[in-house]
Amino acid sequence: MNKDFNKGLLLAGFGSFWWGFIGVLYFKYIAYIGHVELVVHRCLWTTFTLVISTFLFSKWDIFFNSITNKKHLIYLFFSGLLIFINWAVWIYAIATDRIIDASFGYFMMPILSVLLGYIFFKEKLNKKRIFSIILVIFSILYLILVSFKSLPWVGIIVALSWSFYNLIRKKINIDTDIGLLIESLYILPFAALAFYLIASNNHNDFQLSNPPMMLFIFLAGPMTVIPLFLYVRGVELSGLGPTGMIFYITPTLQFLLGFFYYEEPFSITKLVSFIFIWIAVIIYLKDLYETD
Repeated sequence: MNKDFNKGLLLAGFGSFWWGFIGVLYFKYIAYIGHVELVVHRCLWTTFTLVISTFLFSKWDIFFNSITNKKHLIYLFFSGLLIFINWAVWIYAIATDRIIDASFGYFMMPILSVLLGYIFFKEKLNKKRIFSIILVIFSILYLILVSFKSLPWVGIIVALSWSFYNLIRKKINIDTDIGLLIESLYILPFAALAFYLIASNNHNDFQLSNPPMMLFIFLAGPMTVIPLFLYVRGVELSGLGPTGMIFYITPTLQFLLGFFYYEEPFSITKLVSFIFIWIAVIIYLKDLYETD
């Protein structure tokens, strides 16, 4: 294996570790400000961070070329809506002790993406991937039939929003960070209005009188952007297959944190459904390994 390939695995691994461990600890710690305000700040400071990174990497030409492309703007509007839903629901999960449910979604997401790829892009499916998809669907149906109250709707929304987000982004050729910047700019006016309403009612924790807290909340931007840069660069160097396998570090760490560190409830019903998902993941990863 060459150095670039190994470097890619390392970057993708660190990005996945960041999403699954560092990000969870940070957003869980800061969640006391309320998940609504936290979502607003994540949107605001992600936009700000991406503007800075666009300056640093001298990508404004790419940005302006992209915003003159009507197709890009239309697709990015809808992908921006999906990424906002994903961020909002995931932070809600963190703030309300549903980290395990969120991990359920990230375990499912790559397999759902395979299904969407087949439906919308006519990508080929082999027997192992078909079986993985069937197991994921069966796991959800099992939860609905046995105990609807146990249905991890948070995880399902996380999985569907991220899968459809990837589907839309696959339709256009644009740098990941520039695309995310345009998506963030779509969200920005609504986030700014929400922050104004929160601040005007004196419900905001982001205040000039508390610089340390301001700085800590501002980190919501880099906490979102940095792992994205790491993982995307890893994909560029190592390819989708190997980094797809490494991605599972994220939901695994989320699950372990939720179960062992934050001691979230985990019923037998959910355990059975997770077993189906884990079997699906093992089959999917084995297929990825054999394909690459």
